[in-house]
Amino acid sequence: MHSLYINRELSLLEFQKRVLAQALDEDVPLLERLRFLCISCTNLDEFFEIRVAGLKQRMEIGAPAQGPEKIPSQELFDTLREGVAELVGQQYELLNDVMFPELTKAGVRFIQSHEWNDEQQAWLSEYFDEQVVPVLTPLTFDPSRPFPRILNKSLNFIVRLHGRDAFGRRRHRGMVQAPRSLPRIIELPQELSKPGEHNYVFLSSVIRVHVDRLFPGLEVDGCYQFRVTRNSDLYIDDEEVSDLVRALEGQLEASRYGAAVRIEIGHECPEDLQDFLLDHFSLEEDDMYLVEGPVNLNRLSTICGLTDRPELLYPPFAQGMPDELLTDEDIFEVLSKKNVLLHHPYQSFAPVIDFIALAAVDPNVLAIKQTLYRTGADSPIVDHLVTAARSGKEVTVVIELMARFDEAANIALANRLQEAGAHVVYGLVGFKTHAKMLLVVRREDDKLVRYVHLGTGNYHHATTSVYTDYGYLSCSQRLGEDVHKLFLQLTSLTEAVGMTRMLASPFSLFDALISKIDRETENAKNGKDARVIAKINSLNEPQLIDALYKASKAGVKIDLIVRGICSLRPGVEGMSENIHVRSIVGRFLEHSRVYYFLNDGDEEFYCSSADWMERNMFRRNESCFEIRQKAMKDKIRAHLELFLADNCQAWVLQGDGTYQRLSPGKNDRISAQDIFLEHLAAQD
Repeated sequence: MHSLYINRELSLLEFQKRVLAQALDEDVPLLERLRFLCISCTNLDEFFEIRVAGLKQRMEIGAPAQGPEKIPSQELFDTLREGVAELVGQQYELLNDVMFPELTKAGVRFIQSHEWNDEQQAWLSEYFDEQVVPVLTPLTFDPSRPFPRILNKSLNFIVRLHGRDAFGRRRHRGMVQAPRSLPRIIELPQELSKPGEHNYVFLSSVIRVHVDRLFPGLEVDGCYQFRVTRNSDLYIDDEEVSDLVRALEGQLEASRYGAAVRIEIGHECPEDLQDFLLDHFSLEEDDMYLVEGPVNLNRLSTICGLTDRPELLYPPFAQGMPDELLTDEDIFEVLSKKNVLLHHPYQSFAPVIDFIALAAVDPNVLAIKQTLYRTGADSPIVDHLVTAARSGKEVTVVIELMARFDEAANIALANRLQEAGAHVVYGLVGFKTHAKMLLVVRREDDKLVRYVHLGTGNYHHATTSVYTDYGYLSCSQRLGEDVHKLFLQLTSLTEAVGMTRMLASPFSLFDALISKIDRETENAKNGKDARVIAKINSLNEPQLIDALYKASKAGVKIDLIVRGICSLRPGVEGMSENIHVRSIVGRFLEHSRVYYFLNDGDEEFYCSSADWMERNMFRRNESCFEIRQKAMKDKIRAHLELFLADNCQAWVLQGDGTYQRLSPGKNDRISAQDIFLEHLAAQD
C-alpha cells in the first residue's frame, strides 16, 4: 500500500518529466521544443544543486528520513538515481535522434567535427588560435601543481597524454578549463553556409579537435569533456550572523566550490579516466552520468530566439490592457473610482511599471514602499525607485537577499538603492520575504490616500511575459491600511494586528486556510454543497493535506491545479476519492496562486504569493488578499473552470504518484492558455 504522502523529491522529478514532454510535443514549434529541452536541463541542475545535495548530506550524517512519507535516504537516492538516469537518457535521445535532424531540415545545423569541410576547418582553426587559445590555460599535474579547483557547472576537459614535458618529466594527464567568457556555441559566417542556413559548432568540438596545440611536445591520446555540479544551497546562521550582506557574499563565493554531487562526462571517456575523476571529486559511480552530446544542454538556449525564423517559434502576441485603463486619465484618477485586476501575460505589466514611474515624479506622492524578491539586473522598477529617492520621497524597499540564485543581483540592487537615499530593509534571516506588495502614499485635498499593488508574481518585467500571474491595483482604504501594517511588520518586526482584507504568513494565513477547509468539511457533513479549488505551484504541507483528506472523506469536492510538487495522493479509498489533482504545463509558466471556497454559496476568492508548502506557511513572509468585486470573482471563476476543463496541456496525478497526460479528440480540444490568447486576439 502506498503512503498517504508522495515524496517531494519524487514529485519534483515527475515535474521535470512533464517539462521534457513539451520538447517531445510535435504541436510545439521546433525552437520552442528546444527551449523546453534546455529548461529541463536547467531544472535538473537546480535539482542536484539543492535537493540531491541536501539528500546526500543527510545520508552522510545518517539523519533519519524526512517528510511524512518516511522513505529511508538511501532508498530515496537510489530511486531518484534511476529516475534521473532515465530522464537524462531521454534528453540526449531527443537531442540526437529528433532535435538535430529536425533542426537540420529547418536549416539550423549543428555540424560535428567529422562533417567540417576544408573552408570550415580553416576558419575554425583560425578562430581557435585567435579567440580561444589566448584565454585557455592548459594544465598538467604533479605534486607541486595539483588538480585545479573546478567551478560549479563549468565546462572542462580531461586529456590523456604521452611523453615528457619540457623539463623531462613524464606526463599522463592534463586538463583544460573553458572560461565562461567563451561562447559555448559558435556560429559560422554566412559565407560558409548555404543561403538562409544557420550553421553552428560546439566550442567543445573545437577544443577537442585542436587540443594538441595546447600541449606541444606531448602526444595527446584523447580529450573528454566533463562538468561537475556542486551543492549550491546557502546556509546563514541567524543566531550568529551580524552582517547579512557580508555573510551572504561569503556564502556565495563558497557555494561556487561546494561539495560535488554529480559529474557529467562524455560517454566516450575511458573507464580509467572516469575512475580518476570520480576519485578526485569523492563521488561514487551512481553520481556519474555519461552523456552523448554536450554536457550542458542549456547552452543550446542561445539559438532559441532566432528572430529571422519566426515560423520555428510561438506566434507573437500583443499584450492587452484592462478596459479601465483605456482612458486619458492617469492611474491615480482611475483607481480613485474602481479597482483593476491584471491577468499576466495576457495583459501587460506596463500599468504596474507606469504606476511606479508616475509615483516617482508626482509631487503629491510622499512615500513609496515595495517588496522585491526577483526583479532582474536591469529593472525599470528599480530605476523609478531610484528616481523617487533622489527626488526626496520616502522610499522604503524590502529586498530579499536570500532569493535563491538571485542573491548577488539583489545585493547589487540593494547597494544601488541605498546610494540613492532609499531605506533598504533586508528580509529577516530565517523568514524570507516572498510577499508581492507595493504601497504609494499620496496627498490629496489635505488627506493621505494609500494606493496599492498586490500580486501573485515577482516585480520582474521580463518574466511577466512568460509567467501567468494576477496583479491587483486599488486605493481601498481598508486594504491600504492592511498593506501599511504589513510593511510596518517587515521593517519594525512588530505584529500586524487587526487586518480586515489580508492574510499573511507566518501568522494568519495557515490558520485561516485550515479554518476555511474545515468550514467546507462541516458544510458537507450538514448536507450542503461544499467545494475547494486551489491553483498553486506546489503542495507539501502535511497539515493542509490532512485537512483536505478530512474534507474529502466528508464529501467536499476538491480540485487542485498544482503545477509542480504535490505530496497529496489522490484516489486513496476512504480518504481522497473526492480529490482531483492536475498540472498544467504549456507555453507559459503557470505561476498564479488562487484559493476558492464555496462557503455555502457566499463564495470566497483569494490571490496570494504563497504556495501550500511548509516554507510558505511558516518560514516566509507571504501576502494573501481577497477578491471581493463580483465582476472580478466571475472572471477568476471562469479562469479556474477553464483550467479544470483543459484537456490539451493538463496532466492528471495518479494514485501511484505518476502523471497521465490527457489526450483530447480532434473536435473537443480545450487549451486554457490558447483560449486566453484567442480572446486577446479577438479584442484587437
